Amino acid sequence: MSYTIIKVIVTSLLIVAISELSKRSSLFGALLASLPLVSVMAIFWLYIDTKDVGKVAELANSVFWLVIPSLFFFISLPLLLKAGLNFYLSMGLSMSTTAGCYFLMIAVLARVGIKF
Repeated sequence: MSYTIIKVIVTSLLIVAISELSKRSSLFGALLASLPLVSVMAIFWLYIDTKDVGKVAELANSVFWLVIPSLFFFISLPLLLKAGLNFYLSMGLSMSTTAGCYFLMIAVLARVGIKF
């Protein structure tokens, strides 16, 4: 139980650090946010929990393929905001677009023989 609490605290601190840094500098906040820190932490937590390098390799491979559709969020959100849409509507539409892109990517990958 205490290990889970440590994982939650470390992960939460990272998110707060990015948020606070972004208030001071969008460049440095973006730099920290763009690093695959969440993926790296998840890989570490998975390995520590399971000691299974096969599961780690599968996770890393899956993250690789799913980064591509996640980019649509970062394309659509600024476009919608610059078009004058409300922040919450822009977030909802961007997340919905991204979710659709995830489903499409998974379907395309399955079709070419890449399974998760």
